[in-house]
Amino acid sequence: MQRSGGWAVLAGGLAGGSLDILFAILFAAYNGVPAMRLLQSVASGLLGPSAYTGGVPVAALGFLLHFAMAFAWATLFLLVSRHVPLLVRHPLPSGALFGIAVFLIMRFVVLPLSAFPHPVSFKPLATTLDLLSHIFLFGIPIALAVWKISPAGLTTRSSGLASAAIPVKR
Repeated sequence: MQRSGGWAVLAGGLAGGSLDILFAILFAAYNGVPAMRLLQSVASGLLGPSAYTGGVPVAALGFLLHFAMAFAWATLFLLVSRHVPLLVRHPLPSGALFGIAVFLIMRFVVLPLSAFPHPVSFKPLATTLDLLSHIFLFGIPIALAVWKISPAGLTTRSSGLASAAIPVKR
């Protein structure tokens, strides 16, 4: 069954967005921050400090904003991959590099230009885990979703090359 770019954006955005927000909620909970507060923090990029007094509706907005960004990033990866086929021929390293790029752009461009009311910090453990999350839980799922619909992915899977790394004893 042939899948479309829309499928890749939907699947990649949902997978990457879900895994990323789940990690963020669990890490926040580990640090004593409730999920609602974390989601309000996402919304604070749009609303500023008032996001923290908006209750559940603002947390829901933060949830929606998070997924809107995930779909936007997935769309960007899909569009760039159509001009740079290397990205879909090697989805794991390209997804990892994409995750790093998203992490850096969010930290150095998006957050500073938004209404996010906190200084962007780089605490070693949180930064390392956030970077790893962007690589493995965000960038790679998006790249794999795009690979799945690409001619390179279809050729690799149908020719058996996807499992060629596993030796078969006869």
